[in-house]
Amino acid sequence: MDILENVKISLKEALNRVIAEDIIAGKDLPPFDRSAVDGYAVKAQSTFGVSQFNPKKLEIVNGPIIGENQAVEIWTGNPLPEGANAVIMLEYGRKINAKIVEVWKPVAPGDNVSKRGEDIRKGEIVVKAGTRLKPHHLGLLAALGFVAVKVLRKPRVAVLATGNELVEPGKTLTSEQVVEVNRIILSGLCQQLGCEAVDLGIVRDDLEEITSRIQKGLEIADIVITTGGTSVGIKDLVPEAVNKLGKPGVIVHGIAMRPAMPTALGIVQNKPIIVLSGNPVAAMIGFEVFAKPLILKMLQIPTLEIYALKAKLTRKVSSVLGRRSFLRVYAYMENGEFYASPVRVMGSSILSTMSRANGYIIIPENRGGLEAGKNVTVYLFDYLGGKEDV
Repeated sequence: MDILENVKISLKEALNRVIAEDIIAGKDLPPFDRSAVDGYAVKAQSTFGVSQFNPKKLEIVNGPIIGENQAVEIWTGNPLPEGANAVIMLEYGRKINAKIVEVWKPVAPGDNVSKRGEDIRKGEIVVKAGTRLKPHHLGLLAALGFVAVKVLRKPRVAVLATGNELVEPGKTLTSEQVVEVNRIILSGLCQQLGCEAVDLGIVRDDLEEITSRIQKGLEIADIVITTGGTSVGIKDLVPEAVNKLGKPGVIVHGIAMRPAMPTALGIVQNKPIIVLSGNPVAAMIGFEVFAKPLILKMLQIPTLEIYALKAKLTRKVSSVLGRRSFLRVYAYMENGEFYASPVRVMGSSILSTMSRANGYIIIPENRGGLEAGKNVTVYLFDYLGGKEDV
């Protein structure tokens, strides 16, 4: 599998891209001692002993240097004048006139001051390689003076659908045809992970056509994903096509899991080929289990971007011994606890189950099911919901 190259892009384009190298701060942040509040910069000792019953008048000055019993009006983020070491909050001072402020609350050295380097020290690693850049990362980089960063090139994933019965969305259907939806689903999942999805279209159940189209994908993409044609029927030609293209070809065909059992995995020309079921739900689960970790590894992300939580199962569910089951659930919070409600219609071609669910749980292959009330790990692929949506 080829290593992705680095590309340099502007911060404005860098949201959700993966940083290619450690970013080291070239300066302290903040670069100077600054006020954390609106108020009056002072020498702290000038306020010792003051109170509501013993206020003190300080001279307001405008210069860059402050002396004993003097104050400078200052706003949040402004640098402290030389000699100042604390700031009195605005509400604890009252201007008598343009030259005098009366204060009635003492401050200690460092009060209401953000010290130089308090946020970031020069030479510190501020963003590690392999980090997916979020808005707060971009803000930090901008504050440090960066206008562009090196990120990993987006992996290119070619997506192909196979089957004589498939037609493009919007076409008039005959009784033997179905709308092909897997490419738009899988392309969307790829794009969510930061990939460039390449549409290879629909190909008929013809070995030569399938072989040619997969070869095209290998030439233009880093990963090829196909759907359909991977069971054991006479028209399930995709594994055969993969094997025709080179060694080692298909290395796994058939996984002890439910759904997505017909999934096949192959390598040709040092590029991975993931052969997924034509059933939409099985294709999505297969993508989650096999394609997603592969893509994240290509992006050199050190930890899998998987959002999981512990929840109580709301009802008993059964499973098939010998197969790892990926059960779609709807996770929600009630009274401070998380619950997982299994989606009732479970066929691997029932696409609406993925819309009704926001995650899945895994039932191990050595279990025949799970009891109601059991604590389970929910792997989220959508937002947490409310009980009213169960």
